[in-house]
Amino acid sequence: MKSYSLFFSYGTKTLYQNSEALQSKFFPPFPKVMLPANSFQGKVAFITGGGTGLGKGMTTCLSSLGAQCVIASRKIDVLKATAEQISSQTGNKVHAIQCDVRDPDMVQNAVSETIKVIGHPDILEKEWQPTPGFLPGKFPGQGSLVGVSPWGRRESDATEHTEEGKSMVLKAEVPANLVLVLIYSCLNGWIGEGNGTPLQYSCLENPMDGGAWSLAAEWGKYGMRFNVIQPGPIKTKGAFSRLDPTGAFEKEMIDRIPCGRLGTVEELASLAAFLCSDYASWINGAVIRFDGGEEVLISGEFNSLRKVTKDQWDIIEGLIRKTKGS
Repeated sequence: MKSYSLFFSYGTKTLYQNSEALQSKFFPPFPKVMLPANSFQGKVAFITGGGTGLGKGMTTCLSSLGAQCVIASRKIDVLKATAEQISSQTGNKVHAIQCDVRDPDMVQNAVSETIKVIGHPDILEKEWQPTPGFLPGKFPGQGSLVGVSPWGRRESDATEHTEEGKSMVLKAEVPANLVLVLIYSCLNGWIGEGNGTPLQYSCLENPMDGGAWSLAAEWGKYGMRFNVIQPGPIKTKGAFSRLDPTGAFEKEMIDRIPCGRLGTVEELASLAAFLCSDYASWINGAVIRFDGGEEVLISGEFNSLRKVTKDQWDIIEGLIRKTKGS
């Protein structure tokens, strides 16, 4: 009989994870936040995609550690419901601002509104898991919030907003101090690799790492850090209801993860919180693979031999010993 463990607890319909892989018992998920209480007291965090899934989990984590959070996405009704839920849970008010990151004017308005309501952000977390054909927008800077995406819809737009961000840093009346953590799904393969996903998806996702590296190198002098998390499969309602609605691929995913299970929202939220914290002040320009060992297993030429049974190995050994020469 298959065994299942409850792991998703952010107010949506309960999801269960198949945990029949034997090695998963060695790597149980730890649901508690890793950082001390009040680690983000007095900090302002701006989280895009904060209404659901991974963004919601990260907002819950940061808010529980004392941060004043602003969540932004296109659907204001979802945002308001999430903000009320997290505020009630953590005791810290979460603010909801409608924003479509593909629209530079809406981004600028969201940033301005954030500064007006609770001040300049110290933390920017961007969680991106696009649908095919989706082209990401920009993060124009203002004051100490200068997280600019150089992967805009047109190169001219990217250049324009990067220069705009730099100009605002130089003219800022307040000290620039920003930590940006970019989180994106690796459905298209890891950096430097391709896969059978839409061309637009692969072309847009891989340059994110290079963009973060450039910003880390260029803007560290302004008190800014830029890091990337590449998560493997983490089961959320939004992602899996679209990508694996029948559950047909879940076992296959688990089979190629050495830790024997999928990741959890809580684990990702703790990692993101650590990278945003003062405990990680010397981590800049890092790309962290967060996948239970999936990439190293699927990239090895002979790693599929793990499927060979003992009896089959005995046969193979016998054949090898009988073979003379090449």
